Amino acid sequence: MFAVIKTGGKQYSVSAGDAITVMTLAGNPGDAVTFDNVLMLGGDGEPRVGAPFIEGASVCGEIVEQKRGPKVIAFKKRRRQNSKRKRGHRQDLTLVRITSLGAGGGDAPEA
Repeated sequence: MFAVIKTGGKQYSVSAGDAITVMTLAGNPGDAVTFDNVLMLGGDGEPRVGAPFIEGASVCGEIVEQKRGPKVIAFKKRRRQNSKRKRGHRQDLTLVRITSLGAGGGDAPEA
């Protein structure tokens, strides 16, 4: 069974036991998190697609680590102007291990 969830403005396809890296979530390692924005559930039989989300469905996970992404350098140079700018950025990320998928009750409304 798998699910498509939405968090941090991005969509992730997950199943039980997966480890995903998402935009930073509040919490410490070992804390439980619940993703209520489930877009699709699939696996046995016909997949269920939400409009936009599936009512009552949720995906549970556990925070493994709070970390930072790789450094991204933004370098701008204006030739013959003696002008340059170098800026670096590292995004805050959270590593989450998916523990369970909850289907919830009822079918999604058809569009």
